Amino acid sequence: MRRKDREVTDLKEIEAILEEAKILHLGLNDGECPYVVPLHYGYEFEEGQLTLWMHCAKEGYKLDLIRKDPHVCAEIDCRVQAVSGGDIPCKYGSLFASVIGRGTAEVVGDEGEKIKGLKCLMKHQTGRDFEFSPEMAAGVEVIRVRIAELSAKARTV
Repeated sequence: MRRKDREVTDLKEIEAILEEAKILHLGLNDGECPYVVPLHYGYEFEEGQLTLWMHCAKEGYKLDLIRKDPHVCAEIDCRVQAVSGGDIPCKYGSLFASVIGRGTAEVVGDEGEKIKGLKCLMKHQTGRDFEFSPEMAAGVEVIRVRIAELSAKARTV
């Protein structure tokens, strides 16, 4: 990381960023040009391991790409606010907090894991606990991303 002064290493602060944000940008390999898609997500930390959960339709381009190459990059940001530079355009900037993770995506096949992912996603997005029937889980695909490399950064002033 170039700006070590903005690096966030405290896991509680990283989790605060993950909790505050509601959309992630999932980067997928698409041959010569990356493919990035915004998605709602849920997350969990278990023994320092970050897992991201997303859902989508039963078919589509992102699923095709994940099945071809499961290596992904997820970017999550929040607290974005312009910082004025007055009359000097090069003095403008932005406040922000962000998390970037590289890892492996998989389309979850196990019904119990799909339900776990959907519950996690809805808890994060709404703050509420929901129950999912097997029929509800069968109507969507659930994507699980296990993050292998994680970095976070923030500019607060």
